[in-house]
Amino acid sequence: MVEEAGAARPGDESGDDRGEFARRWAATIGSTVVADLRRPRLEALLAGFTTDLHTALRHDGPATAAQRAGRAMVEHGLRSASTLERSLAFVGDHLLDHFGLPADRAKRLMGVLAAFAAGFADGLRVHTLDEQEQSQTRALRLTRSAEAKLRASEAKFRAVFRTSPAAIAVTGLGGELLDCNTAMLDMLGRGAEELAGTTSRALVHPDDQAALTRLAERLRTDDRDQVHAELRLLGGDGEPVTALVSIALVRDDEDEPAYYVAVLEDLDEVRALQARLLHQSLHDVQTGLANRGQFVGWLENAVGTRGPAALALVVFDLDGFRVVNDAFGHEVGNRVLSAAAAHLRSVFGEVGQLARIGPDEFGVLIRDPVDVPAVVTYAEEALDLLAEPVWVEEDGIGVTASVGIVVRAARGADATELMRCVDVTVRWAKEDGKAQWALYDPERDRRERTPMRLAASVAGGLEQGDFRVDYEPVRSSADRSLLAVEARLRWEHPAEGPVDPLELGPLVAGTGMAARLGAWALEQACHDAGRWHAELGAAAPVLTMNLTARQCQEPELVAEVRRVLRESGLPASGLRLELDEVLLGRLGEEQLEELAILTEHGVGLALDRVGNANHGIDRLRRLPLCGLKFEGAPMRGITADATPMDEDATAALLSWARTLGLPLHAAGVRTEDEVARLAGLGVSGVQGPLFGEPLSADGVAAILGKS
Repeated sequence: MVEEAGAARPGDESGDDRGEFARRWAATIGSTVVADLRRPRLEALLAGFTTDLHTALRHDGPATAAQRAGRAMVEHGLRSASTLERSLAFVGDHLLDHFGLPADRAKRLMGVLAAFAAGFADGLRVHTLDEQEQSQTRALRLTRSAEAKLRASEAKFRAVFRTSPAAIAVTGLGGELLDCNTAMLDMLGRGAEELAGTTSRALVHPDDQAALTRLAERLRTDDRDQVHAELRLLGGDGEPVTALVSIALVRDDEDEPAYYVAVLEDLDEVRALQARLLHQSLHDVQTGLANRGQFVGWLENAVGTRGPAALALVVFDLDGFRVVNDAFGHEVGNRVLSAAAAHLRSVFGEVGQLARIGPDEFGVLIRDPVDVPAVVTYAEEALDLLAEPVWVEEDGIGVTASVGIVVRAARGADATELMRCVDVTVRWAKEDGKAQWALYDPERDRRERTPMRLAASVAGGLEQGDFRVDYEPVRSSADRSLLAVEARLRWEHPAEGPVDPLELGPLVAGTGMAARLGAWALEQACHDAGRWHAELGAAAPVLTMNLTARQCQEPELVAEVRRVLRESGLPASGLRLELDEVLLGRLGEEQLEELAILTEHGVGLALDRVGNANHGIDRLRRLPLCGLKFEGAPMRGITADATPMDEDATAALLSWARTLGLPLHAAGVRTEDEVARLAGLGVSGVQGPLFGEPLSADGVAAILGKS
C-alpha cells in the first residue's frame, strides 16, 4: 500500500524527512502532471512512494516495494514520460544524500530505480490494455444500439406506412410498384392482388402520364427533395380520382437514386369536406337557415353597383324568448325556434333570402320589393303564423315577434348602416308594445340619435371636464330669505351646448354611467357646500340634491355619502337628499333601510314630486322624512289659469300633506301670486324661474357674501 506523506512506520523516525523529500519531488514534476491532483494530494502520494523507495534501498533482495511505487504512479494518473524521466533523475540524484545513506548503496540505488521504472512500465501496459478493452466494449455497445434504433425506426416506418390515413406508394426507378398501403387501395378501390406487378404509369390517367414523367425527371436532375402536382388516377371502376401527389426520390448510401415514395391525397374528398365546412360556416345548425355572416354578405352584395334598385330588410325578434328557455329548457326552445324558422320560410321562401341572425332573431332580405304595403303584408302573415302554438305534451307554446322593416334604394347604401337602422326599428316595435311591426322613420331616428350619442359620451365629458354643478336657490315664501340651494348638474357639450343630464337619465342608466355621474355630482356639490360652511358656519344654506334610482341601488351608499361629507368638511345636517315619489314604490327593503341609516347619521331626506304617484301614507311613514316637495301636475292648481277642479285638487293634496307634520316646499314657481297662494296653503319654501337662473358655485358665494 502507498503511505501518506509524513506517516512514519513503527520504529522509523524519518517522517519529516520523507515529507520534505516529497515536497521537493512534487516541485520537480509538478509541471508535467496532467492528472487532476491538487498539490497537497500529490505530495501525500509522493511521500508514500518515497517510503517504498527508501525501504527498497536500505534492504537487499527483490525491490518489490519500488516496483509497487512505479505501478502506483500510473494508477494515480502520473503516466507521462516526462513525469517518469524527472522522477528517476530526482530520486537518483537526491535519495542517498537526503536520507544520509552510505555511498556503497549507489549500486543498490540503480537496481531500485530500475525496479521503479519496470513497475511504471508494467502499470502503463495494464492501463493501456484496460483502455483498449473499454474502447472495444463501448464500440460494441454503440453498434448494437445503432442497430436497435435502426430496427425500431424501420418498425415505426412500417407501422406508419400501413396505418397512415394518407395513401402511400413506393415505386422503383422504372416505375414498378414495389409496395402500397391500405389507404392507397381504398382510394383507388382496388385490391392488393390487382395491383401486384403494376407500374405507376398504369395507375395514372393517360392525359397526365406526361406530367408524371416530367416530375420524375425534375427529381433526378434538379436536386430537389420532393415535387408536388395534381394528377388524375384511375380507380377500380375506371373513373378518374383527382389526387394531390407529393413524390420524393430516396437515395442510397452512395447518393445514387434508389426508389420513389409518393404520398397521395384524394382531392375529391378534400373538396367535399371543404364544401361541407363552408356550408356549416355560413348556416345555422339548429334551423338550417343561413347565419348572420352569410346574411351580411347578401346585404353587402345587394348594395353594390350590380345589385337591385331597391331592397327591403325585415328583422323578426322573438319577444321574451328567454321565458320559453327558462320555463321548458333549451331543447324545447330549439323546437320553437325550428318551428318559427319553418313559418318564416313558408312566407318568405319564394320572395326573399332568410337567415337566423341572432339567438332569437331572423332576418329577411327582399330584392326589388313591389312596394312597402306588400312587405308589410308579408310581415303580418308571418306574425299570424308565429302565434300558432307549438305543442309540447300538454303545453301549447306560442311566440310573438317585434318586427323592424326598412325599405329603401339599394345602390350606394351602406350595409352596416342598414343593419343599424333595422335594429333601431325593431327596438321601436318593442317599445311600442311588442307583437307588431314598425317601419323605419329617418326623422324619428335622427331625433333619437342625438340623446343616445350624448348618453354614450358621458364618460368623455367627465374626463374632459365638461360637467359642472349649478345651484337653484330655495327661498322662504314668507320673507324670501335663502333657505337652501339645490344642486343641478349641467353639461357644457362642445357641440350641442348646455345639456341637462336629467333629460338623459334612462339612457345614461342604460350605459352604466349613472352611478359614476351621480358620485361625481355628489362629491363636487358637497365640496362647494363645505367651503360655504367653512366661511359661514350654521348660516350657510342647506345643500339639496336629487337621489337617483341608480344611487339608491348602490350597496355602499351610506359609506360613500359619509366619505364625501368627511372629506368636504360639510356636516351631515348640511345635506338633504331628495327622493322622487315615483322611485319610492320601486325600492326594496334593503334600500329603504339604507336610506333610514343615512338619516340616522344626520343627513336629511325629503320626498320630491309629491302627488305624481299614488302611495299610501303608511309607506311614506316608513322613511324618516324631513320635508315634502311638490312639482309638476300638483302645481297646476295655483297658476293664474287654473280651473276650479285643479285648485281643489291642489288644496286637498297640500291639506293632506300637512297632516304629516313636515315642511312643505314647491318647485317651478313662476310668479309672486303663486308664492302668495302657496304660502296660504302652508308651503314654506319655494324655488323656480321667479328667482332667476341657477347660479354657479361662485354666484352662490357672492350672494352669501352680500348676506
